[in-house]
Amino acid sequence: MSQSLELGLDTFGDVTADTDGRLLSQAQVIRNLVEEAVLADSLGVDFIGVGEHHRDDFAVSAPDVVLAAIAGRTHRIRLGSAVTVLSSDDPVRVFQRFATLDAVSRGRAEVILGRGSFTESFPLFGYQLEDYEALFAEKLQIFAELLKQAPVTWQGETRAPLVNQRAYPSIESPPLKTWIGVGGTPESIVRAASYGLPLMLAIIGGAPARFKGHADLYRRSLQQFGKTDQPIGVHSPGYIAATDAQARDEFWPDYKRMRDRIGGERGWGPMSRAEYDQEIERGSLYVGSPDTVAAKIAATVAALGVTRFDLKYSAGTLSHDKIMRCIEHYGRTTIPRVRDLLGRHSHDK
Repeated sequence: MSQSLELGLDTFGDVTADTDGRLLSQAQVIRNLVEEAVLADSLGVDFIGVGEHHRDDFAVSAPDVVLAAIAGRTHRIRLGSAVTVLSSDDPVRVFQRFATLDAVSRGRAEVILGRGSFTESFPLFGYQLEDYEALFAEKLQIFAELLKQAPVTWQGETRAPLVNQRAYPSIESPPLKTWIGVGGTPESIVRAASYGLPLMLAIIGGAPARFKGHADLYRRSLQQFGKTDQPIGVHSPGYIAATDAQARDEFWPDYKRMRDRIGGERGWGPMSRAEYDQEIERGSLYVGSPDTVAAKIAATVAALGVTRFDLKYSAGTLSHDKIMRCIEHYGRTTIPRVRDLLGRHSHDK
């Protein structure tokens, strides 16, 4: 299992604060994000995912442009979105942008397509929220056809039809790796399987093992649709410092502010320190020393049988210097430790 396991990092480009607590400009946050990816590449991290948002607390609205900048500064790390909000974008343009990224990065591009957990992009681009489901379903149909790199004919309700048309540039070494990002709804899992596309599970709360049923549903669905086996990945938040206590104390203030701000928009109550500690100990916050986080990642990988784990390392105003130290710990110590743990477990069996 350890040979095929990919260990990556995700960021939403959260607007961070400097050492004096002042918010940085969104432009500086984007430049810092590029440096974070360059560091991750130098440490052997397998993947960097950049999220798409359209609000003032996140700096990145065009992940593919940021990823192209990263491509010019890196050599081996794979580059993808986390996620691309396909519902409020055009599938042809998404394909073209990531095909271009694949060209400039010499085959390192990936795209994770999702419906998005925020809704700001819908009014921004002139879409109605009541069409949320139909927009994603139809645009995914088109994108799946574009992946075949052949002329596409399609007609639906949410976009102008395509008549024997093809998108360029072509993928040099097809296919373009395309994941479906889901929050855990069975319908979304079955839909990913129906297209034979890899599944990325966003697990941001609760015990990771409770998602085993979702992973099993996906595998059964692939078989029922006559599709070949596909990778399953997990995206979860976390933070690494030298000790467990340091990691918990450093991450807590910024994580709480972010969680309470977003939770307030969604009707959640404020997060208590006890709830935070419980989520670290028994839930889906991967916070602690390099060895503690490695043990938790290895347990999740083993329980769900996944082949990719992405640690979402940005959290609200958490400073760039702390983020860089977290990436250092992850690349230098946590990743080798995860591989060691899973290698032993696999050998024991």
